[in-house]
Amino acid sequence: MRDIETIMRTAPVIPVLVVHDVATAIPMAEALVAGGLPVLEVTLRTDCALEVIREMRQVDGAIVGAGTVSSTADLDKALDAGSEFIVSPGLTDTLGQAAIANDVPFLPGIANAGDIMRGMELGLAHFKFFPAMANGGVPALKALTGPFGNARFCPTGGIKPDNAQDWLALDQVLCVGGSWIVPGGAFDASVVQANAEAAAKIG
Repeated sequence: MRDIETIMRTAPVIPVLVVHDVATAIPMAEALVAGGLPVLEVTLRTDCALEVIREMRQVDGAIVGAGTVSSTADLDKALDAGSEFIVSPGLTDTLGQAAIANDVPFLPGIANAGDIMRGMELGLAHFKFFPAMANGGVPALKALTGPFGNARFCPTGGIKPDNAQDWLALDQVLCVGGSWIVPGGAFDASVVQANAEAAAKIG
């Protein structure tokens, strides 16, 4: 199993996916992998998300994880579906301990110094800064990196093609999460692959 830092360093952008139709799962994953973004975060925001994870796991080269994991019940379901990593919007001791006990790569959400300290007490050092723009943007995360030099981050929330490079310029930012890679509306594999190819060149 890959560790969370290896996963974060695989590509500069992790697509944050809200998938409503299982039929698009495999072609979507294929387009993203072909475009150079193999790490895929499938958010548990739709009824079919767990099945989407199962389908995407079949795509050669895809590293598929579950996002929006906010409870131990979500964690169990995500792992049963074959998730290779877990992303949470926040961090509780209960969820953190469960992820560690399952020995799964875990990227919990943090918004402030207290969140980071709670994570570090659990032995964690890799975090999702969320929601990144609403929490003060690049200046806020840059300020947090000072006292937490060993922490590594994946900012998510409001990241766009025109500001992703600003985040990636921070030494402790290993990647960013972005929902722009797969736009809403009808799925178009060519558009998704083109967006992925452009994103893979960021940084």
